[in-house]
Amino acid sequence: MLRKIIHIDMDAFFASVEQRDFPQYRGKPLAVGGAGERGVVAAASYEARKYGVKSAMSSKMALRKCPHLIFAKPRFDVYASVSKQIRAIFYEYTDLVEPLSLDEAYLDITENKFNNPSATLIAKEIKQKIKVQTLLTASAGVSYNKFLAKVASAVQKPDGLTVITPDKAEKFLEELPIEKFYGIGKVTAGKMQKMGIHTGADLKKVEKNVLIKQFGKYGGMYYDIVRGIDERLVSPDRTRKSLGIEHTFHKDLDNLREMFDALSELADLFVDRLKKSNVYGRTLTLKVKFSNFEQITRSKTLPQKLTNREVIYRLAEELLIHAITDQEVSVRLLGLAVSNLDEPEISKNGQLSFIF
Repeated sequence: MLRKIIHIDMDAFFASVEQRDFPQYRGKPLAVGGAGERGVVAAASYEARKYGVKSAMSSKMALRKCPHLIFAKPRFDVYASVSKQIRAIFYEYTDLVEPLSLDEAYLDITENKFNNPSATLIAKEIKQKIKVQTLLTASAGVSYNKFLAKVASAVQKPDGLTVITPDKAEKFLEELPIEKFYGIGKVTAGKMQKMGIHTGADLKKVEKNVLIKQFGKYGGMYYDIVRGIDERLVSPDRTRKSLGIEHTFHKDLDNLREMFDALSELADLFVDRLKKSNVYGRTLTLKVKFSNFEQITRSKTLPQKLTNREVIYRLAEELLIHAITDQEVSVRLLGLAVSNLDEPEISKNGQLSFIF
């Protein structure tokens, strides 16, 4: 039996909450994040995105793209409260809810609490309830597996609803630009384009062994998803193994001061992401890629959870010093990740369970 999966993704969530609560922000380009010299954009309103402003961008770069950009300080307690409201709506329909972050989740409504056979109608109801109860918009993707539902939710943003039925999946995937495939990032898309792979139709022509040779274990996944194959279940008790962030610089960093400044910006954004995901761990890993494309990682585990921004930054600084010792090349990428996680279970009333 084919499953019925909905992926709900709130539209510019942090920025939309700020525009909802503060009338002076409405209709204007807004960035949630720090406006200072080392600030980072955590989220951008759709008005700001028209100028090329996006999350993970430095505030300096964002202001160059949009000089009249307004900055709002993040209010994670408010975002978490709104997220709880939205999640309560999901649970009205099914207990098979897999939250990915504060602003998105998968729902398996194959069997649902209203015995409604139409996933499309349920998605419409959920979107409408979110709008009425929170004054915010969400986009929804509906399909028979998680991959297709996730891709579908991004097709008509904001306030969109896209349904990919089994009979439409093949054509949809063949016409989809390779960079729009969820799970294929910018670097991988660039590598595929050099191989002559620009659309799903191009990807479908490549043999599985070739994809595995080029992309390792992910090659098999790419072979499956372009054929609409994704057997992953919606897992309410899904546990995350790590959470990370990284940034490739427009200009390689060739002195320690520049590296420390960049690391400080990255730490700000990283801590924001930890708060957003409500995920904390005890092992911090620093990733460094040099201008010659050599890549190394350095890790350290503490007895306590990493929650404090200054502790994370100082530890990352220490790891960076060890990482660049004896290196004579500049740095093109820095990344931070936390593992050995202690992630609280997200539930409505105690432990969640499958209803199959």
